[in-house]
Order: sequence, then structure tokens, then C-alpha cells
Amino acid sequence: MTKIIFMGTPDFSSPILERLAHDYNVTAVVTQPDKPVGRKKIMTPPPVKVTAQQLGIPVYQPVKLSGSEELDAIIALQPDLIVTAAYGQLLPERLLNAPALGCINVHASLLPKYRGGAPIHYSVINGEQETGVSIMYMVKQLDAGDVITQRALPIELNDTVGTVHDKLSQLGVELLLETLPSIINGTNTRTPQDESQVTFASNISRADEYVDFNRPSRAVHNQIRGLSPWPVGYANFDGRPMKLWQAELTDGSGAPGTIISTDKEGITVATADGAVLLKEIQPAGKKRMTAASFAAGQQKDLTGTVFNEG
Repeated sequence: MTKIIFMGTPDFSSPILERLAHDYNVTAVVTQPDKPVGRKKIMTPPPVKVTAQQLGIPVYQPVKLSGSEELDAIIALQPDLIVTAAYGQLLPERLLNAPALGCINVHASLLPKYRGGAPIHYSVINGEQETGVSIMYMVKQLDAGDVITQRALPIELNDTVGTVHDKLSQLGVELLLETLPSIINGTNTRTPQDESQVTFASNISRADEYVDFNRPSRAVHNQIRGLSPWPVGYANFDGRPMKLWQAELTDGSGAPGTIISTDKEGITVATADGAVLLKEIQPAGKKRMTAASFAAGQQKDLTGTVFNEG
């Protein structure tokens, strides 16, 4: 029976591990270390660790894989194949060369577009009409290996990074299970990536979270939905950051960043070429709420109020 080691960390990876372990012999799981979460800094295991423990699969959590004792232990398991999905570290060459069938990755984009750690975010932020999953061989260079199979997925106007994430995770499960038999029996194809078409999706920074209403409406809308429900975009209201959870495109005009109107639907804010309707927000120090509730609770009419520049 083919011995497989699975490497992954976030929620995206857990359904893939669960289904893979149901159909194949997953002998070990490698994931990132537990991390402090929340204001109380409670040490919390990554989702893949939780799934692996539920399945009774041994778990390795090296802080840095390269040069670690865990790396030696993983190689000593003599896996036939390594499957990764959003693991979060580059694999050292020793590990890439260890399995007889190689190392493959379930990547959440249509490579060569959006190599890197945040492909789902940027596919939505950049207003792409579609994204997808690529099953690829791993090499030393980030997400640059030959593609084995791909499948596209449309991005709907009101999709968020969260909804696309969940669709791609399920698509990743399906495509991996369809692809594995050909990899194991050596009949799969492999297509080199077109380097002239490469784009990158580096991890989201704090600066990327700032929503600038001086941009066109569609760009503002895409950014808000491309950051929801994590890490969530923000704009400065009354000198403090206000998280913007949900918005819609709407009609209106005015100086960018100015509140045009408020009603039971939410808060309409002018952009460079129109307006967006803020539906759900989170003022600094408060819980997430509807924008309409926030506006109704203010002691003054917000019309004419301007979001501060970052």
C-alpha cells in the first residue's frame, strides 16, 4: 500500500486530509506549531493537527523543517508520496527527493497565476472571474513545479474570500482523489508552467487591509469581500479603525470617502466613480453589527461625515 505523508496547516487543508486518510494510508501528518490565539493568548493547535488527532495519525510540528530532528524522522518513515496543502513552509531539498513518487501540492489557484501564500484573497481582490485548484509537483522554487491537473471555479460577484475558500477546499479534495491513481501508477501527465504568465500572491499585510475610498467602486467592493471574513479590511472613522465586513455596489456620487446617506439598508459611501453600500461593520472596541444599526445609534446624522485617510 502506498505510504503517504500529508503536510498542511489551516482550515483549507483539513477536509483534504480527512478524505485522503479515508481512502489512502496516511502514515504521518506535518503541520505548523501551536500558536497563541486571542487576547488571552491561549495556545491553539492548527486545524490540521486537530483533524490528524481525531484520525489517530502521528503529528510532527517543527518550528523550522529544514535541519530539524523532525525532518530526519519524517524521511526515516520512507514515504512513497508526500501531499501538501497550504503547509506554510518551503520543503528542503532532502525531503523533496525522499519519496519515490515525489512531492505534490494542492494549490488554490490556476497556476502559473497567484503563486504564494494568499492566492484566494488576491483572486477576489483583483476581481478575477474565475480561480481554481492546481495539483502540481513540488520543486525548490515556490509553487513553480510542473502542473499535473487543474480545475477552474467561477467567482460570483458577491463571493467573499471565505466562500471561495470553502469551495476551493472541496474542489481540492475532489481533484486530488481523481488525480492520485495516475500519480501512483505513473500514468499522469505533467505540464511545465509558462513563466511569462507568472503572478504572485504574497501574504496579506496590514497595509493591504486598508480600504481607500479614493479608488473605483468595484475595486473597493472587491477589496472588502476579498478580505472577509479574514483578516477583514478597515477604514478610519472618527480617527479609529472601523472593520468593513460586508458591502455592495450601489449608485451615488460625492467626494470619495464621504457618507452620502444612511438608511435601513446601511451606510452609502462615495468612491472615486460612484458608491458602495456598507452592510456590516465593526467599530473600534465594539462587536460586529449592521451598518444600519450603527448609524441609527449615533446622536447625529452621519450624512456628510468623511472617512479619514489612512
